Amino acid sequence: MTTPPDSAPPLRYSHGHQPAVLASHGTRTAATSCAYFLDRLRPGMRILDLGCGPGSITLDLAELVGPTGQVVGVDFSEDAVAAARENARRRADTTTTFLASDLFTVDVETGSFDVVHAHQVLQHVPDPVAALRAMAMHCAEDGIIACRDADYGAMVWHPESAGLDRWRETYCASARALGGEPDAGRRLRAWAHEAGLDVETAQSSTWTYATPESTRWWGDSQAERVRTSGFADRAREEGLSPDEVEQIAFAWQDWGHSPDAWFCMPHGEVIARPDFAARCTRV
Repeated sequence: MTTPPDSAPPLRYSHGHQPAVLASHGTRTAATSCAYFLDRLRPGMRILDLGCGPGSITLDLAELVGPTGQVVGVDFSEDAVAAARENARRRADTTTTFLASDLFTVDVETGSFDVVHAHQVLQHVPDPVAALRAMAMHCAEDGIIACRDADYGAMVWHPESAGLDRWRETYCASARALGGEPDAGRRLRAWAHEAGLDVETAQSSTWTYATPESTRWWGDSQAERVRTSGFADRAREEGLSPDEVEQIAFAWQDWGHSPDAWFCMPHGEVIARPDFAARCTRV
């Protein structure tokens, strides 16, 4: 078991875990979110999936390592873990374990996982370098640490929208006020180096919404999240009125239903290994 740095502030998830957020996160798959390391997976592997949310990626990974593998999904939200367990039930998965905990305090065997994975997690952690060191503690000697995070500052869309500009400005300010870094994607390699990890690969991939169906879904789902998730609370903390929040939500819907709508979200991706000499020194 690892413990967070004494100075680490309590974790607050900027998006929240309201139904709209969990529904959006539930559309993520291993194919769309983990392609950069899927070729490393083999039957019988052990995977620790940190910040698993409703478990859609976790359960996909479990299928890829087969019935002889062991996958543990971890999220600090009881609501997310409950949703993940329900999704496992629906998929008739009786072997994947979901735990309500966090990457610093999760009670699992140290140094026992072939893959320690975090998708869209480090951008929300006040000390991502400490988080990577904690991930390394759970990694087997021949295992890998795999992280993927979005980069809000590099997101681009068309048509231009003052409302979406305001959304990004508001979200990034509120995320940083909570101790996060929304431009995490570009920093993953540097954070891994600072954590003392050996970086094998550092690359990028994108989610792109560019069909009428995908842009409508993305625009409408983001509008619902603006209205009902943690964004609305954080926006008020940033000084926005309810009318201004509603204008941002409407801007998302308006953009999503445009025949010309196009949205690209870049992600940084790293695969790293622990420095075991340094890890033994810390222990």
